[in-house]
Amino acid sequence: MDEKTLEILEYHKVLSRLAGFAAFSASQELALALRPTRSLEEARHRQAITSEAVHLLSVNDSTGIGGAVDIRPLVNLARRGGVLTPAELLSVKTTLAAARDLSRVFDHSGEAYSHLTQMAIPLAPGLGLIDAISGCISERGEVMDQASEKLAAVRREVKAAHERLMAKLDRIINDSHTSVMLQEGIVTQRNGRYVIPLRADYKGRIKAIVHDQSASGATLFVEPLATVELNNHWQEQLLQEQEEERRILAELSAQIGEHAEALCLVVESLASLDLAFMCAKYAQEIHAVEPVLVSFEQNKPDHHPGSTVKLYQARHPLLNPASVVPIDLVLDENTFALVITGPNTGGKTVTLKTLGLLVLMAQSGLHLPVQSGSTLNVFPKIFADIGDEQSIEQSLSTFSGHIRNIVHILKRADRASLVLFDELGAGTDPQEGAALARAILSNLITRGITCLVATHYPELKVYAHATPGAMNASMEFDLKTLRPTYRLNIGLPGRSNALLIAEKIGLPATIIAEARSSASPEDMRAEDLLDEIHSQRDLARKDRQLAEELRLESEKKHRELTERLAKIEDERRDILEKARLEGEKRIAELEEELASVRKELSRARQPVEALQQTRDALDALQESVKKPVERKTEFTPNTTGLRLGEKVRIRSIGMEGVICGISSDDVEVQVGSMRMRTRRSEIDRRTDTSSGQSTTSAHETPTRSFSGAGSTLAPSPGMEIDLRGQRAEDALIALDRYIESAYLAGMPFVRIIHGKGTGKLRQVLRDALRESPHVSHWEDGLRNEGGEGVTVAHLEVD
Repeated sequence: MDEKTLEILEYHKVLSRLAGFAAFSASQELALALRPTRSLEEARHRQAITSEAVHLLSVNDSTGIGGAVDIRPLVNLARRGGVLTPAELLSVKTTLAAARDLSRVFDHSGEAYSHLTQMAIPLAPGLGLIDAISGCISERGEVMDQASEKLAAVRREVKAAHERLMAKLDRIINDSHTSVMLQEGIVTQRNGRYVIPLRADYKGRIKAIVHDQSASGATLFVEPLATVELNNHWQEQLLQEQEEERRILAELSAQIGEHAEALCLVVESLASLDLAFMCAKYAQEIHAVEPVLVSFEQNKPDHHPGSTVKLYQARHPLLNPASVVPIDLVLDENTFALVITGPNTGGKTVTLKTLGLLVLMAQSGLHLPVQSGSTLNVFPKIFADIGDEQSIEQSLSTFSGHIRNIVHILKRADRASLVLFDELGAGTDPQEGAALARAILSNLITRGITCLVATHYPELKVYAHATPGAMNASMEFDLKTLRPTYRLNIGLPGRSNALLIAEKIGLPATIIAEARSSASPEDMRAEDLLDEIHSQRDLARKDRQLAEELRLESEKKHRELTERLAKIEDERRDILEKARLEGEKRIAELEEELASVRKELSRARQPVEALQQTRDALDALQESVKKPVERKTEFTPNTTGLRLGEKVRIRSIGMEGVICGISSDDVEVQVGSMRMRTRRSEIDRRTDTSSGQSTTSAHETPTRSFSGAGSTLAPSPGMEIDLRGQRAEDALIALDRYIESAYLAGMPFVRIIHGKGTGKLRQVLRDALRESPHVSHWEDGLRNEGGEGVTVAHLEVD
């Protein structure tokens, strides 16, 4: 690709913005070195990679290369026998860990991201380096004791030697004969040796080695001879520790050097994947989409190269997307040369640069800021002559500079090239410049080269109108505001508007009239015709815009109605589904209840057929008994003849219990697992209002009738009680109330759910059942009832 063209079209600015998304230096280098491909297949491959990356980031925007760094310099150092520092080894580990994590992303979604998965193959080489480094280097970058047995032993000896040395020095500075000679009672270091601060006037009083003195000379820092050997031993152990640490680091570095090629491939793979993520992020920033890349069509007539340029709502990627005006740059199947005319600063140059830069981006794998469906060829060669080519150093005028560049382009361009000329033929005599521009354009069209030409010459308008393969285009200009709109109109040449603009600005009418009279009548008629065409086109555009607005409004209403109908249908289905689920739930409950009744009958050793008889008897009983006599149990303050085991209530706390001790003034009552002593006056006894008598003792079961219309059984509390998760005290109180209610209801047995857990709650509850006067025996639940997590208690039955 022509480097001068890349510079003219500001391709490097796009790469700079792309590089701003890089996560590490290796991918940043790839971005800055990115160049458009000349191959259609390669361009499609790059676009597919970017599309997969866009989709991946839309699903999980945290996907990336993590804390990876470019470890290739470290790997090369290790390959040459160098020893890496702990921090450098951590960089290798972090990079490999990031590569491993990114590789796992594609392990479970390889089909959806086939191109990215292929790129990620080198990320998990399985070298064992992560574990090797983790086992030796801590996250703080320190060699750990567990790195080797020798290191652990040496460090233990270092610690012991240090403690012995410090203990000896502490004894010296705390000695009463020595302490008076010291400036301070402290231990400090000089030149890596532990010393004490001796006052200068006591020099020689302590046998020691002088290592340093204070700035004033009043203090000498000395190492007592008594600690020299200890200091030496400590230093020797430190050296051994350093040697062992270096050996460990050298060993790890050697492992890295052995796998240098695989590690470099990991970095290159991470860089390639990060480049894909960068392209995706850049596409999201400029609201870009993947273009359709096609090959050149064959057998086109009239020198047509078979090129395709269809850019819808195209925006220059370097301009502010909030203010740039999108253009539709679409060449029909018969056009491959476009001549763009219009006023200065009207957008002609931006149009040329937009096309050229978008083609370069498409061939680089970057998505384009265009509307979906935009289609382009891959042009192996792209040339542009845009801007000032003046060179003082080479004594070239603007015209000469342009001609030299055009000569270079014409020599190298072919039918697969894209050529962009701005202000073709400018910078010289208008008549000669127009003739030269027409000849150059004719050469391009004859050779079948796709081109866009921006010009002011009216001669090129006529040429483009009459030449097959060429077409006029113009940049729109608002005559009311005298400002360009930057819209591209393909099919119509631009108007000069010189006289009209001069008139609006205020040039005298006499001058305007004289200018019109001196202008060629044919040119004036052509300008008037162009005015009429543009006016009609403006009206057509407004009508089309109105029709589009009406169409969008109609589609919006259609969507709203469709959504409302869909919502109504969903609500109808939800109601039916809820009704169906409720019916299934009720059926399941009935079946469960029926199965439970069958099980109870089976346990009671009654035939299942008795179920129907029981139901019939119950129906008959409900018809014959209008209002059964309820048995109401009340408590009275009568305490005459209290007996052990009798059920009573303690009035002060409102709780029931069983008498377990009696004295002349007090009564001991068992309330759950607690025993309480209270006065007789606080005791209320149970009485049956149907008979008016106090209840008998717990060992003499109260009389209860279980047959006939006059049955006075209490309401059933249910077949089971769930005590899981309760404290033992609360569970015992709840169990006592439940057993009492079940006994009064005449139930033959009950299920107590306590769960398995540690078994503590189960044991406490079973101890209480063993002491209960209403329980004959208990047993574990069946397997389908919960096994050891359930206790089935059989109650005393008259």
